[in-house]
Amino acid sequence: MVGHKERVVVLGASPKPDRYAFKALNMLRDYGHEAVPVNPAYSDISGTKCFPGISDVPGPIDTVTVYLGKRRSDPLIDDITAASPRRLILNPGAENDDLTQAARDRGIEVIEGCTLVMLTVGTF
Repeated sequence: MVGHKERVVVLGASPKPDRYAFKALNMLRDYGHEAVPVNPAYSDISGTKCFPGISDVPGPIDTVTVYLGKRRSDPLIDDITAASPRRLILNPGAENDDLTQAARDRGIEVIEGCTLVMLTVGTF
C-alpha cells in the first residue's frame, strides 16, 4: 500500500554498509517506515535494537523483508508464518518455495522483489 507507513522486519539485517539488508534498513527509515532489524549475531544495528529472532519482535508486523537464502530461512518458516505479517518480500537470492507456500497457506501475501527498488519506484 503506497503511502502507508509500515512496521517492517528486516530478516537478516546487517551492520555492514555494503550489504543490501543494511541499505534496506536505512532506506525504509528514510521513507518513514519503522524498520526492525532481526539477526541473532547483533544486538544493535545503526542505533536500533536488533532482535535475535522474529518471534522476539514485540507487537504486530506489517511486512517481513527477507535477506536470507533458502538454507538459512528454511528453519525459520514456522516463526515467520507465526508472526502473521500482512506480506512477505523475498529479495533477490532469498527465494524459497517452501516458505512461499507456507506463507500463502496462512493467507500472507508473498512478493518476490527488491525492497530497495519497490521503495524507489513507489510500489512498496
